[in-house]
Amino acid sequence: MELIKQLRAMTGAGMVDCQKALKEAENDLDKAVEILRKKGIAKAAKRTDRDTNEGVVKLKVNAAGNEAYILELNSETDFVARNDQFQAFADQVLEVIATEKPANLDELLALPLNDLSVGDTLNNLSGVIGEKMTINRFAILSGETVAAYSHLGGKIGVLVALNKPGMTALATDIAMQIAAANPKYLKPEDVPAEEIEKEKSIYREQLLKEGKPEVMVDKIVDGKMGKYYSEVCLVEQEFIKDDKKKVKEILAGAEILGFVRYSL
Repeated sequence: MELIKQLRAMTGAGMVDCQKALKEAENDLDKAVEILRKKGIAKAAKRTDRDTNEGVVKLKVNAAGNEAYILELNSETDFVARNDQFQAFADQVLEVIATEKPANLDELLALPLNDLSVGDTLNNLSGVIGEKMTINRFAILSGETVAAYSHLGGKIGVLVALNKPGMTALATDIAMQIAAANPKYLKPEDVPAEEIEKEKSIYREQLLKEGKPEVMVDKIVDGKMGKYYSEVCLVEQEFIKDDKKKVKEILAGAEILGFVRYSL
């Protein structure tokens, strides 16, 4: 029953259809989602990689405006996430990241903070507060212009980097776009070949089941892939401030070098 509930939440399909798909997939959730999509039953394959932990996402841009930092600090409850000590510790760790620029999480945890290491300070604070706390991830992004955007009181955080200086307003608009539209990739060329083939296979099977002539299927699939790219690729998305334009049309000659989006 638990698997059926999860599959229903992921696809919007009915209980009986979920039960049959799970049986066919031998209780493999991902396979069951694919089975339902191929049958045209699933409304959409919802992403299952979102974090459900409580905590906060902290952001910082350096004074020169060409480097930015993002940190996700997790707690067990939202009550602790709003605790002043928890928030202050997150700010301190973010400052360590900005100053020392660690290469990975292990390196960050070993850096000094408050006469201890970051990891030991984290463990001590966890003991004082009485709840498990973890530094989940962090990133550093650089470019000629960088911007940071925080949404929902630190539940979503975004960094974006452009290749031209003096474009903070544009970079901030793009960061807001990323927060709202949650792209997986920057551009269509970044989508892995296996993901493209999987989507095409699903669309083909759906169309053939609908009785579409085989000679027309590939053309229709290409059209559907265009819509797919407009959902998962940042530059192909409709711009949230003007849905008559795509993001790539508002760049004013700049190029997006990269982005980071963390969501709790």
